[in-house]
Amino acid sequence: RQAVADAGLAPARWDGSRVGVVLGVGVGGVSVLVDNAAKLAASGPEAVSPLLVPMMIPNAAAGEVAIALKAGGPSLAPATACASGATAVAVARDLLLGGSCDVVVAGGAESVLTPLVVTAFARMGALSTRNGDPAGASRPFAADRDGFVIGEGAAMLVLEREAGARARGGRPRALLTGAGSSTDAHHPTAPAPDGYGAQRAVQAALDQAGWTPSDVDHINAHGTSTPLNDAMETTLISRLFPHRPPVTAPKGVVGHTLAAAGAIEAVATVLTLERSVVPPIANLDALPDAFPLDCVTKEPRHQRVETALSHSFGFGGHNVALAFQRA
Repeated sequence: RQAVADAGLAPARWDGSRVGVVLGVGVGGVSVLVDNAAKLAASGPEAVSPLLVPMMIPNAAAGEVAIALKAGGPSLAPATACASGATAVAVARDLLLGGSCDVVVAGGAESVLTPLVVTAFARMGALSTRNGDPAGASRPFAADRDGFVIGEGAAMLVLEREAGARARGGRPRALLTGAGSSTDAHHPTAPAPDGYGAQRAVQAALDQAGWTPSDVDHINAHGTSTPLNDAMETTLISRLFPHRPPVTAPKGVVGHTLAAAGAIEAVATVLTLERSVVPPIANLDALPDAFPLDCVTKEPRHQRVETALSHSFGFGGHNVALAFQRA
């Protein structure tokens, strides 16, 4: 609702049949599933909520948003793990370019902070063990990074074709000029270390935008604070962008919000374009010698940014890159 109002739109006045919703969710209502499994074991079938299914299924979030906004166009729920929010934005662009919708509300949401899920991530070695220093535990690209800090949240964007938005007097915050997707086809959880799978997504976004790598002014990195991801992403960025555009990684502040991460970071990228400010990476004092990146640290960097990429990668080898341009 906040995003729709910010865009100067109102469900009471739009043609809902031309409005789509694409909302990436990775897991779904895991807390109600766990609670009801315990109730079934302890008290039998009558204790299980009749609302368990709609509270559990991952597509329920997209359905609820469609109901709230009276959006009768396509309603989709891509699940590409930690790339889901970015996948949703890419799919929204396709719906607009294909003529299926005039407006698409797109983003990601995740709420999985339950003992079971947090324990599962810890058991697989994905989480930081810096338990004595929680504020400093998420350390994207730092030499002593040891895993991510799990979070939860949501972010939504409203997308329209530029001509339609300007014709109604809308004020675009930024232009989504390209979106690319690829799959590593390498491992269930680990990224391909050479970064070529992710590079295919980045190159596809660049091609759609009509850019060369040297045209990119800024990169919002996936930057999970895990040893494998940050090393792979460094390899990718340093190889494809030798002019060293400034890099940020919001997970140092917000943690890893899984399916919501790509949407949150897309919003951050849009704000960087709009406000000419690249935010710093939290808890990064110095890069490893092997990381030849221009990471923004300590303080925000005030500079005009015309073009920017936002990277999102997920378990299963899902890669998404979004190319944004100043409006």
